[in-house]
Amino acid sequence: MPFPRLITALLLAAVALPAAAEDVVVYSARNEQLIKPLFDAYTRDTGVQIKFITDKEGPLMARLKAEGRNTPADVLLTVDAGNLWQAAEEGLLRRIQSKTLQANVPAHLRDPNNEWFGLSVRARTLVYNTNMVKPADLSTYEDLANPKWKGRLCLRTSKKVYNQSLVAMMITEYGEGKTEDMVRGWIANLATSPFPDDTKAMEAVAAGQCDVTLVNTYYFGRLMAKQPNLPLAIFWPNQNLKNKAAGVHVNISGAGVTRYARNPAGAQKLIEWLSSDKAQNLFADVNLEYPVNPNVTPDKTVAAWGNFRQNLINVKEAGSLQAKAVKLMDRAGYK
Repeated sequence: MPFPRLITALLLAAVALPAAAEDVVVYSARNEQLIKPLFDAYTRDTGVQIKFITDKEGPLMARLKAEGRNTPADVLLTVDAGNLWQAAEEGLLRRIQSKTLQANVPAHLRDPNNEWFGLSVRARTLVYNTNMVKPADLSTYEDLANPKWKGRLCLRTSKKVYNQSLVAMMITEYGEGKTEDMVRGWIANLATSPFPDDTKAMEAVAAGQCDVTLVNTYYFGRLMAKQPNLPLAIFWPNQNLKNKAAGVHVNISGAGVTRYARNPAGAQKLIEWLSSDKAQNLFADVNLEYPVNPNVTPDKTVAAWGNFRQNLINVKEAGSLQAKAVKLMDRAGYK
């Protein structure tokens, strides 16, 4: 083969080779042990390498703001819709159009402006002492303000975003006045000062210090896996009400493509994959959460807790009304 023809053939062969898949960089507020198995599975499926940094959501968002256009991050992955809403409000995310995400993520679990999408569901519900309470005694979140629960209620501190988001959602549903009356009733019924986390509150219920508390269900799953004989059970509140918003208050972990992503197409493909049937169980099961994709069956441990009706208020309200919720809880004496 003449030399010029050889050069031409080599150049054509090089062009024909598939381009190396571009890495995707994720800033994650979820712990490494929860996300690395997912990213490893994605790499096996696609050949795309996922580089990630883990930290609390506050420092990650501060880092995104400081880095601006120079950020290496393509995806922000975090927990609680309040945090995702804040990231969007601060201009850290970009709007994306995805038929896949529109199909896989129910409308109340994603941003109306398509800047973030839920990837797993976390239900905040009631856990009670089975020796002290009958399911028939329980009904709604609001009923926990009834004087019959005086000295029988335990709560986690109001400082945690999970309770702030719950109260924000209730402001959307009932208005500030009724929600404040309810929170004041909760505080009047406390058996002891609020606990630093859901697990401590459940342990107090199991020990008989109080009879009922409010928790995210995955904390219940973790505790019962370690101590299966504890006299604790889940109750799904607000199931028999007629208003459209009735149901268990849910929140999400989720993700969005960063505003200055260097690989926005790759970032979107990763989020789409995380919402798929194949990935959803991996994403939700590892933390005993519920799949956001309604076509995917929960882990058997989670499924054993029973079915429930979700409250369909868009979870963005957990962010947009969070400042009001914090002020309300402070006025009500919820520490």
